[in-house]
Amino acid sequence: MPSPLVPGEGELQLPQHWTEQPRPEGDADSANGDDVSSSTASISSSILHYRSINGRTYHSDRGNNHYWGPNDDRQNEALDIMHHAFLLLHDDKLHLAPLLDNIQKVIDIGTGTGIWAIDFGDTYPNAEVIGTDLSPIQPGWVPPNVRFQIDDFRQTWLFEENSIDYVHMRWLIGCVEDWTALFREIFRVLKPGGWIETSEANGFYESDDGTLSEKSAMAQWGYLFREGAKKMGSKASYSVVRDKIQRKSLEEAGFVNIQEKMFKMPCGEWPEDPKQAEIGTFVKAGLENDIEGMISYSASKLGWTPSEVIVYAAHVHKELRDKSLHSFCRINVAWAQKPIVADE
Repeated sequence: MPSPLVPGEGELQLPQHWTEQPRPEGDADSANGDDVSSSTASISSSILHYRSINGRTYHSDRGNNHYWGPNDDRQNEALDIMHHAFLLLHDDKLHLAPLLDNIQKVIDIGTGTGIWAIDFGDTYPNAEVIGTDLSPIQPGWVPPNVRFQIDDFRQTWLFEENSIDYVHMRWLIGCVEDWTALFREIFRVLKPGGWIETSEANGFYESDDGTLSEKSAMAQWGYLFREGAKKMGSKASYSVVRDKIQRKSLEEAGFVNIQEKMFKMPCGEWPEDPKQAEIGTFVKAGLENDIEGMISYSASKLGWTPSEVIVYAAHVHKELRDKSLHSFCRINVAWAQKPIVADE
């Protein structure tokens, strides 16, 4: 049996590696348009001047111009599919932190489409739920206790000190250069006894049984983002889970009662266990919905052409459908509490 892949310790293959291989059959070029979802959020027009790369829209330069994900309809659909996969992974739980039923004020950082905030608002109708992000891509019809606002979590927060009960964040991989600074700002706004929950994915796909080789398209995924970030001058890590950055930074920020739970999220329908196969099916659907969009920004910074992106994406499509490749992504959820009584 081949040795298990050690994620993150290899090198990125040049785009010619993919164009020189036979093109997988059944993968036509795709382009679903770049319409941006409307929003009732009140913002300045400069925020709406999105950048366009290979026909896809991304956050404006005023926002985090190192962030790799598009903010258009196609990517938003992928995010909502992945939200469902996360719910399955967590046994339909929206959070793992031990929250009280009478929780009052909640912030969802990097809310994206707002789907988590909306679900949380439905579950906790007496709580005020605020979702923040750089783009107004959330729906207009939301529960009355849910609202969205444009905000950059990398800047000083406008929320008052000791005013928030719970801060939730997930999928911020590639967006955060200083996790300790972010957690310290969250520590400041949380009430004593308040909770933070951070759910992050390791940027590198892997397998336990050696079925995923270092030069496979799935294994190369993380290297593409990592090298693209370096090219942009970003210090954001794509190995947050592997390097245990969440726990270290929570400790440095002053949090206590730190707990963690690691998950393996299968990519594809290969697991024999029915529940894991269902999770893998949704992960596969989420990725396949917008592989090109997810990788275009990083690839463009590395000099890849649009056609090279499409060819590489076709190889990812092929591997996602190959049940002999047992790929998965590690997800680490960490939650911690602000001390009820501050240290003297």
